[in-house]
Amino acid sequence: MNFATRSQIVLALLGGLLIPSSALANPPNVLFLIADDLNTALSGFGHPQCKTPNLDRLADRGVKFENMHCQYPVCGASRASIMSGLYPYSNLTLANQGSLRESMPDVVTLSQTFRNAGYYAGRVSKIYHMGIPGEIIAGTAERDDPFSWEEAINIKAPEQNAAGEKTNWSPKDTRSQNFTSVMAVGGDSEHADGMAADRAIEILDRVKDKPFFLAVGFVRPHVPLVAPKTYFDRYTRADMIAPVVPENDLDDVPEIIRDYKRNRTTYGVTPELHKGLLQSYYASVSYMDAQVGRVLDALNEKGLQDNTIVVFSSDHGYLLGQHHKFQKQHLFEEATRVPFIISVPWMKDQHGRGTLKITELVDLYPTLADLAGIPAPDGLQGTSLKPLLSDTESTAWAKDHAFTISRSGGESIRTQDWRFTQWGFGEAGQELYDLKSDPGEFTNLADRPEYASVVQTLRDQLLNRRDEVGFSKNKAAITGKGKSKK
Repeated sequence: MNFATRSQIVLALLGGLLIPSSALANPPNVLFLIADDLNTALSGFGHPQCKTPNLDRLADRGVKFENMHCQYPVCGASRASIMSGLYPYSNLTLANQGSLRESMPDVVTLSQTFRNAGYYAGRVSKIYHMGIPGEIIAGTAERDDPFSWEEAINIKAPEQNAAGEKTNWSPKDTRSQNFTSVMAVGGDSEHADGMAADRAIEILDRVKDKPFFLAVGFVRPHVPLVAPKTYFDRYTRADMIAPVVPENDLDDVPEIIRDYKRNRTTYGVTPELHKGLLQSYYASVSYMDAQVGRVLDALNEKGLQDNTIVVFSSDHGYLLGQHHKFQKQHLFEEATRVPFIISVPWMKDQHGRGTLKITELVDLYPTLADLAGIPAPDGLQGTSLKPLLSDTESTAWAKDHAFTISRSGGESIRTQDWRFTQWGFGEAGQELYDLKSDPGEFTNLADRPEYASVVQTLRDQLLNRRDEVGFSKNKAAITGKGKSKK
């Protein structure tokens, strides 16, 4: 099929929506931008302190998905789910072990579908799982998928070895994943995300005359929290506001998860250190945001903006002291929810709006194939977000829950009004939160008799959903991997 014919199909599939003339002559490009360990600390998502002006302007010409949830709050499994369009129980990429292609040798990935349709498909930095900071220091990507790209560019940067003021904000934690920050000397392009933006801009210049799927992975704000000093200077450390958490918040959660990544047992972040950690995290976010802005500016300067679908996402959320915990692999809202923006230039009616409809990262693959008019593989488990791009309140959107799993057999279903979570595949305790009256998820109602019917209803829904997405079929492999503590 030639590109002109495919453009006619795109027009038909878009149902007669007004499309600029540039899009009629050429298939739409895709620019996929993904951050690492980023929660919803964006000014455009309502955060009162973190400053993200470039992502805010992307949201002004797109749609914010304000109730978007990952399928597994850890890098490897979440990214494999995004790129396969399958839940982790189907693609069997659980936690950070292994790779998607090892689990599914015949998988046709998101970018591979575009590549098979004649697009240039390129990767810059982290799209599939990479060990950060190790693989950035080495300039490698050991778990990448070569079938997904015709060009893959790794970034080599100093990370925690960068010159500058270095601080560990978590003195109890001596691992490589501790909260070390570097208030770095030098400019943006001397560090990982600036380098990634440089290479992405070079690629845009080379491929601007043909359809492309370009995936750009930014590694901030993943630790180490490295950013040039100018970004730290945007935040006054003493003014940083830590989450307010009840002292006894974890007394009612199942024992299997109570002390996992708990501050007093793992990190030792004092109130004063917490302010420094938040300043460092927000500085890293603002640094990443600036690199997003550079790529978006290049897209516009090269005349590509009107025919390029731009997606921004994180791989999962992140706790910064909520529930007296830090980092990921939890099943609270802060860990499952991600910032997510799609800008489709010719679908302008909803630009600048947000939707609170429940959506999932597994929905991205069918969405991009749908928007580009490219046939997707059979068996994708997500749902195209196109109805919400046309109408953020669309009654055609039927998804009423998000399904997320994690370590220790953790499984969670999140509806508009409730979150129900079980551990040990249902054998090690339960959590139930009323999101209407308790949006912070502080009071576990699972063991209260008056909520027994709610627990039963949500547990039945969870069990049905997990079987729909591969649990029964792959139970032996899942339960074996689900016991991992890594």
